[in-house]
Amino acid sequence: MSDRSSIAIIGYSGHAFVVLDAAREADINIEYYCEISETPFNPFHLKYLGNERNTDFDWDVIDSFFIGIGDNNIRKKIAEFIISRNKEILNIIHPTSVISRFANFGTGNFVAANVIINALAKVGNFCILNTGCIVEHECIVEDGVHVAPGAVLAGNVCIGELSFIGANAVIKQGVKIGKNCIIGAGAVVLHNVSDYTIIVGNPGKVK
Repeated sequence: MSDRSSIAIIGYSGHAFVVLDAAREADINIEYYCEISETPFNPFHLKYLGNERNTDFDWDVIDSFFIGIGDNNIRKKIAEFIISRNKEILNIIHPTSVISRFANFGTGNFVAANVIINALAKVGNFCILNTGCIVEHECIVEDGVHVAPGAVLAGNVCIGELSFIGANAVIKQGVKIGKNCIIGAGAVVLHNVSDYTIIVGNPGKVK
């Protein structure tokens, strides 16, 4: 990507603000935002590009995108549409994060401040690894997953597509979490979790 490339963020509220702050720290210049309508609250002084719901803006203006939306399903759907338009989706990685050179990393991922991703971990596409979370050795984080602040995935954990791991949750080593699961804040998960399951508490139980 050249220095003259134009970048737009899709979504322009809470989570997007964290992404934009990390992008600035990483010297990534995002110039435009997409939202349902132009917002009077514009803390990063971006230019309004258009409505991300009908994508009626001029695609030729933008070289690359990032999706600053916390909802896993919406984020993945938008990502797939952008790819269908032959546009690049960036990774945005806060410079205080630590990612092993032996980790495998996809595209369209956000890695927030103080995240640790250790050796032989695999992170798919369009994931959020939020502030201070830990993805230990040989973990697999599939597409569209959101790992919230302070959560810990011990070694060899597998998180299925589009699942959400709540703030400060702990997933025991070797545990497999299915797709579209929700692990509540502070939950401690000691056993495998089936698809479409909600787990809360310590020890974690099906809600």
